[in-house]
Amino acid sequence: FYCTQRQRRSGSRCTHSSFRPPPFIFLGNQTSLNLFAFTVSGKKLQSFRSAERPQAMASSTIASPSASFIPTKKELGRSAFSPASSPFSVPKCRKSISKKIVSVMAPQQSERKPAATGSVKTAMTMTEKILARASEKTHLSPGENVWVDVDILMTHDVCGPGSIGIFKKEFGQNAKVWDREKIVIIPDHYIFTNDERANRNVDILRDFCAEQNIKYFYDIQDRGNFKANPDYKGVCHIALAQEGHCRPGEVLLGTDSHTCTAGAFGQFATGIGNTDAGFVMGAGKLLLKVPPTLRFVMDGEMPDYILAKDLILQIIGEISVAGATYKSMEFVGSTVESLNMEERMTLCNMVVEAGGKNGVVPADSTTFKYLEDKTSLPYEPVYSDQQARFLSEYRFDISKLEPIVAKPHSPDNRALARECKDVKIDRVYIGSCTGGKTEDFMAAAKLFVASGYKKVKVPTFLVPATQKVWMDVYSLPVPGSGGKTCSQIFEEVGCDTPASPSCGACLGGPKDTYARMNEPKSVRLLLQVCVSTTNRNFPGRMGHKEGEIYLASPYTAAASALTGYVTDPRDFLQ
Repeated sequence: FYCTQRQRRSGSRCTHSSFRPPPFIFLGNQTSLNLFAFTVSGKKLQSFRSAERPQAMASSTIASPSASFIPTKKELGRSAFSPASSPFSVPKCRKSISKKIVSVMAPQQSERKPAATGSVKTAMTMTEKILARASEKTHLSPGENVWVDVDILMTHDVCGPGSIGIFKKEFGQNAKVWDREKIVIIPDHYIFTNDERANRNVDILRDFCAEQNIKYFYDIQDRGNFKANPDYKGVCHIALAQEGHCRPGEVLLGTDSHTCTAGAFGQFATGIGNTDAGFVMGAGKLLLKVPPTLRFVMDGEMPDYILAKDLILQIIGEISVAGATYKSMEFVGSTVESLNMEERMTLCNMVVEAGGKNGVVPADSTTFKYLEDKTSLPYEPVYSDQQARFLSEYRFDISKLEPIVAKPHSPDNRALARECKDVKIDRVYIGSCTGGKTEDFMAAAKLFVASGYKKVKVPTFLVPATQKVWMDVYSLPVPGSGGKTCSQIFEEVGCDTPASPSCGACLGGPKDTYARMNEPKSVRLLLQVCVSTTNRNFPGRMGHKEGEIYLASPYTAAASALTGYVTDPRDFLQ
């Protein structure tokens, strides 16, 4: 079995008495669904696809009313295909001359009988269907590498200059982009700063868009007054949705890890690097590997004190920051169907914090209604087949979920908000692509109203994601407030004035970035501690590396601002 070429030519055999060749060699990887489970005892060989595993292997977590919603590690399902579960190791002939494998015996498979009528149609998930259509394939399976036609490419001021440089280097200084109407360029990260290099990045974008006649460039020239820039939008992921660039069934790529936000519209959306983006600029295609899909079924009536941020923090806490590495995360169930589009965007936004390749929510009437005044382009939604094969399925009874936070310094460091009631804080931050949408500010304002307009006890920074969100904060009445707007309520309880729309301090930025955590200490505490509606809490994420960040929903953030401690919003909402 392991003979060298010389032994094969001479007809000799390996004479090492300790050598016992295995019945086969499996060449594959864990990212492919076409995995085999092997049983070597009793001379029996079995194979099956991962979706055909016994039901007990899929993790199903539903909390009982009397128990905490956070399960123990023993309660979580283990993958049948983890390295630790390998039933054998392949022995090697120590005296072999060549390391090259010259013979591989494939496991036998039962003959597949033809369908009784017509051709056989293999079921696919949403993500597989979208990539199959974009690659002009009739069928795709996880692990396949295919050239995918891109519908939209987005880049911003941080990664745009690098992507442009690669495009010019590889395609030529005078090359033209593949489609000027399919490239969307949105300055949003380091905008309201005096940092010269950050400002230069926006200049590079402006020059390139003029040279290429890019149709969708949301420019800002007057940084002193964002309202004087009608084209300026703000945070790219929210602007993409508001400006009608997100459509069901399409492929959207962006040079930002949170591009997965757009999966809320039933499309394949994922972040890519500058090199890939430079290639897409010139070719309009990208080589992608089809990811397997994890399915998250969320049912039950969502309590009044729970938001989508609690849902995704619960999921990440359960599967860990590596639990969905290069996998699609599909969200379904009655709870998901009840969410508005902005809450669905929150859900998909943080799949990358679990390592996910993309997140996706099936398009429905809520999706179509949102898009009515956003786009006139035709689109065709797709849905997972009933017999589609999922790597794992997780089930949740959301009616039993309690408010969740992620403690420093990882998004999967999950805890109940009520368990952190003794954690003293010195600031609250409400903003970003995750928690700076209109619905997020409405939620915070509702809690302030429910509290009886109590005054905040720590600085509370407000950064609307886009110019439209900023206008909503100043114009939309908050239910139950007697017609008051968010801005009026925020002013009454003592919050900072809503800032100019941008990514703000979510990712730190230059030192003069609004609300950035610049110091290791504060007047109140030995360390700066922030409750934030953003998406990451790694050391240094919002500025100083010694600062501590508790990720939370807008409800929990607003409640914490009123007490100066991490606070369960039920203290004010019930």
